[in-house]
Amino acid sequence: MQQDIFAHRQKTIILFFGLAIFGLIVQCFRLQVWSDKYRYDQSFKQGIIQYPSRGSIYDRTGELLVYNSPVYDIMATYNVVKKSKMDTLAFCQILGITKEQFIKNMERDFKNDYRYSKRKPFAFMTQVSADTFARLEEQLYRFRGFEMNRRSVRGYANEVAAHVLGYISEVSPKQVEMSNNEYQRGDYIGASGLELFYEKALRGKRGVKNVLRDKWGKVQGSYRAGEFDTLAVAGYDLVSTIDLKLQLYAESLMVNKRGAIVAIEPATGEILAMVSSPNYNPNTLIVNQGRKQAFAKLLTDSTNPLFNRALMAKYPPGSIFKTILAAIALQERVINPNTGMGCGGAYRFGNLRVGCHGHGGISTVGRAIQYSCNNYFCQTFKEIVNIYGYDFPEKGLARLAEHLQAFGLGGKVGVDIPNEVSGTVPTPEYYNKRLGKGAWRFSNFVSVGIGQGELEITPLQMANITAIIANRGFYFIPHFAKELKGDTSNILAPYQQKRYTKVHPANFEPVVEGMQDVVIAGTGRRAKIADIVVCGKTGTVENYIKGVKQKDHSTFIAFAPKDNPKIAIAVYVENGGFGSSYAAPIASLVIEKFIRDSIAEPSRRALEKQMFNASIHPRNPPPPKDTTLVPNAALLNRPKLKPLND
Repeated sequence: MQQDIFAHRQKTIILFFGLAIFGLIVQCFRLQVWSDKYRYDQSFKQGIIQYPSRGSIYDRTGELLVYNSPVYDIMATYNVVKKSKMDTLAFCQILGITKEQFIKNMERDFKNDYRYSKRKPFAFMTQVSADTFARLEEQLYRFRGFEMNRRSVRGYANEVAAHVLGYISEVSPKQVEMSNNEYQRGDYIGASGLELFYEKALRGKRGVKNVLRDKWGKVQGSYRAGEFDTLAVAGYDLVSTIDLKLQLYAESLMVNKRGAIVAIEPATGEILAMVSSPNYNPNTLIVNQGRKQAFAKLLTDSTNPLFNRALMAKYPPGSIFKTILAAIALQERVINPNTGMGCGGAYRFGNLRVGCHGHGGISTVGRAIQYSCNNYFCQTFKEIVNIYGYDFPEKGLARLAEHLQAFGLGGKVGVDIPNEVSGTVPTPEYYNKRLGKGAWRFSNFVSVGIGQGELEITPLQMANITAIIANRGFYFIPHFAKELKGDTSNILAPYQQKRYTKVHPANFEPVVEGMQDVVIAGTGRRAKIADIVVCGKTGTVENYIKGVKQKDHSTFIAFAPKDNPKIAIAVYVENGGFGSSYAAPIASLVIEKFIRDSIAEPSRRALEKQMFNASIHPRNPPPPKDTTLVPNAALLNRPKLKPLND
């Protein structure tokens, strides 16, 4: 009996332990095979950033300007590398680094810097080239703890338009802090030009791939089969308004010269070309190991190639200003289209004398523009400022300033790249502060009437006022973005709205006729193009630096054809002398290139060769620190101005 009881108990115990063992096996199977719980409990999740493709940039015809070029970051997990028995010397040879550099790159402040963990990958090397990546990829299985992270940097298909296109750079700690988690350490961001202005549209949206890593940092697989992963969204491609062939041509004409060219399509405000010379090759600032040194070299270059003269340099406009002064005077009815005036070789008022060219009497506004009569426009300026009476110049000057501001002067035009400056339009407040309220009259600043003195505008503004004249009174904000492919935010809407001046369209017609005569039989004859009616105006700008007279600046504005104009242009060549010497021929060549796609006549090809070979500044000195190339103080109350040979 006792033996049967013992046998029964033995069977019960065996059954109990058998069921327990079976239960454990089932539970282990459930945890390790059927359920992810054990796997997740023994691992940690990490989100790996998936970088989007940055939007490319094209010219107006679809030619590629800026593209993405792959580079690679080598990521290291400290604990895995430390436990592995890798061949460090072979690893260093593949990467072209020393063992000392290897040790330095592995060092991180794991204890005090929250960004780093011995269990998580960190950047061991960044911006590794595709060639280096290819060499390492074949051998990567030998080096536990290392992995590759693909990134994109910018490449430039042509060595042009550096100031317009801009460049990207790594985000600064301050930018990361202020980005509301949009950027992380090591991300790239637009730093200048279109890259900066349209950063949000171009950059795209980052994605995240969640993976599981074991306690050594080794990837165990995807977290929950990618349930919480997000895809990277590519940035929008930007179609710019730049005409690549025209940009290349315009830059070639400005080699060994200092100044700027801006060409605009009047009907849309689209900028066809913008040149600042001296400039630089945009490929110089691509993100690579040598970029820091290249940037430092550009910063210390005496020619100051990073300075964008087209929208950062404030120049006196010279006689090109007479065109819009005439239109304003016609609107204010201080003159009419047939207002004539004698000229004895100078404008005189008391002891003040402003020299002129000795061309004889003027019969119309058009003739005054054609001959660039200083006497005519000093007198006209006087009539505008004194429109309320000689003793009330403040009201007259304020009225003139309102007109000029409607032409986009005295403030920023609003172009869609950063760093545009405002220029200067003299106001009553300026002279009240400088000379004392009630202590000044028009004669204190009559040189403004011929585009000198305190009046300063940028080449971009010069091109814009030319487009206004071409359009007979309106303009669109000059801009570089023609289309953002796929964007539905209507970000470009502000550039599609007309802006109007305070001058009636009819009052531009005498100005246009005068500008046509400048090219046909005036100082702009070198801008004449067979079978294309060009309307232009030369300017020779007096140039003082610290009160010392320097060689004059050469400037020219023009549009063509006269009716239904396709292009408006401004050219400014520092120390180029007369407006007819360099600015006028350069402008006309750019016009012909755009309209005809070639320079046709032998005489024009000879002119082209002359402009290509002209060398005014083979080694340009840097501009003044304040970017103002003619100090106001040097011209204020100056009693005499020499004749300007426009």
